[in-house]
Order: sequence, then C-alpha cells, then structure tokens
Amino acid sequence: MAREPAEDTGAPRLDEVARAAAHAFDLLPAGPEGSAPVTAAQRLGTDPDTVERDLIKLVLTIVELLRQLMERTALHRVDEGDLSADQEERIGMTLMILHDRMNELCDRYGLTMEDLNLDLGPLGSLLPRADTS
Repeated sequence: MAREPAEDTGAPRLDEVARAAAHAFDLLPAGPEGSAPVTAAQRLGTDPDTVERDLIKLVLTIVELLRQLMERTALHRVDEGDLSADQEERIGMTLMILHDRMNELCDRYGLTMEDLNLDLGPLGSLLPRADTS
C-alpha cells in the first residue's frame, strides 16, 4: 500500500518560524537588577556625535568599492579590445573624475582612502591595499 504525500499547507511551519523569531528577539543581554530596558541604540553603540561621519564613511566605502570594480572591468575590456579609442578615453576621464571627487569628499569629512578600507577579519581587507613602495 503506497502512502500518499501529506498536503503541505505551510501554516504549521509559519507558526514555528514566528515562534522562533519571537523567541530570538526576547534573547537580550540581561542588565543589572532594576535597570531600564536596553534600547536598540544602546545595543548598537551609536554615538550621536559621530553618526553623520560614520554614515558618510560607509557610503564612501561602498562608492569606492564600486569605483574600483568599474575600473577593473574597464581595464579588462581595454585589454580584450572591446572598446573604441573614444570609449576608452571617456571611461578613463570618468574614472579619473570619480577618483578626484572621492578624494574631495574624503577631505571634506576628514577621512583618508585607508579609512574606507574595512577590515574583514580573516578575509582580509575589503579594498586592495595601496602600494606604499
């Protein structure tokens, strides 16, 4: 006698997921007796005085990563001969202007390009290190 597969409505699984999520959010570090509940801002350790600079640093890090990826792609396309001389010139000028703008924004917010290079622990740094030799 062959057994028919049970119809999977998904409802019990959703209930389990909802309970697990609710339990996970309840697992906050215990504070001293009688202390006020820990807020999200306290858990994240945000400093109101540096929030703008930290946000700018994050945005500039992402823009620099994308700029470097575009530069590598452009160099690859030049090496492959996929671009006309006019396209190569335009891409080169665009990347130079973007690099200059990045430096201007870093100067404005007191950052260096090395400040944008996040340490990813065992994976190394996010951006290639600048050659110092």
